[in-house]
Amino acid sequence: MQLTVSGHHIDITDALRTHVSDKFDKLQRHIDHITKIEVTLIVEKQLHKAEAGLHVSGADLFASAESDDMYAAIDALADKLDRQIIKHKEKHRGH
Repeated sequence: MQLTVSGHHIDITDALRTHVSDKFDKLQRHIDHITKIEVTLIVEKQLHKAEAGLHVSGADLFASAESDDMYAAIDALADKLDRQIIKHKEKHRGH
């Protein structure tokens, strides 16, 4: 899994990078075929925004989350992607 973290109007500190890495490592418990994750952290005035594009075998998933706190935005983003991965996995399972 290749994880890329970039920022707009924010410096990516080691603490932010490790928090993103820890949250997105938990996504692999549902599906093993995650090849690439691109995370963008954005600060617009008082709004903190986290966006991520995820490439799995058979689909490209995208989610974004906004909050007053960057860590809360990252947590909400990971939860949204977790639900999308479960939905994608069940959709491609043989019925």
